[in-house]
Amino acid sequence: MTIKEFFSFKTNKYFWLNIIAMIAVVLLILFVALKGLDVYTRHGEAVIVPDVKEMTIQEASAMLRNHGLEYMVADSNYVKDKPAGVILDLNPAAGHKVKEGRMIYLTVNTRNIPLRPVPDVADNSSYRQAQAKLLAAGFKLDKVQLVSGERDWVYGVKYQGRQLVAGEKVPMGAFLTLMVGSGSGEAKEDSIAAAVETMKSSSPESSSAEDDSWF
Repeated sequence: MTIKEFFSFKTNKYFWLNIIAMIAVVLLILFVALKGLDVYTRHGEAVIVPDVKEMTIQEASAMLRNHGLEYMVADSNYVKDKPAGVILDLNPAAGHKVKEGRMIYLTVNTRNIPLRPVPDVADNSSYRQAQAKLLAAGFKLDKVQLVSGERDWVYGVKYQGRQLVAGEKVPMGAFLTLMVGSGSGEAKEDSIAAAVETMKSSSPESSSAEDDSWF
C-alpha cells in the first residue's frame, strides 16, 4: 500500500460525515446530561428565606411552607420581655437565598423560666466580687441584708426570704439578697464584755468588798 493510498480516506465524503455525526452525538449527550443535572439539583432556582422572627410557630410554619421551605425547632431560649413560643432566631437567617425544600432551623422563646445554679459566693467573696458573679450569671440583686461580721464580707445569699445553699438553682433573673457583714461584730462583742464587767462590778459581793475596805 502506497502512502497516497493510505491517505486516500481524506477525500472520502462519507468519512467526514461520520466524524461530524459522532461529534454531534457526543455534544448532544453532554447537553442532555448537564441539563438533567441542573434539573435534578434545581440549579439556578433560589428561594429567599422570609423573616419569621417575632411570629408564632403556626404563623412561621405557614409562611415557610408558602415559600417551599421546611422547618424544625432546633433550640429554645428565654427572653423575659417576649411572649412565650415566638421565634427568636432562624438559621439560615432571613434574606438568605436557599434551594426550595431547604430545612430552616428555628429558635423559640421557651414558656418556662429556666433555672440556674447560684454561684458559690457565701463566706468566700467580698460584696463587690459576689455582686459581679451574680450579675454575670443572670441574676438581679435586691437590698442588702446587714449581718454581724467583717465589713463588706458576704455570709450568705437569700431568695424570697430563704437562705440558699451553694449550687442551688433558682429562676434566671430572680432577685437575690446578699447577707453582708456590717463590721459591727467586734463592737458587739466588746459591748457585751463591757456589760458583763458592769454587772460584776454592781453585784452585792463587789459592794460588800468595797464597804469592807473602808474599815
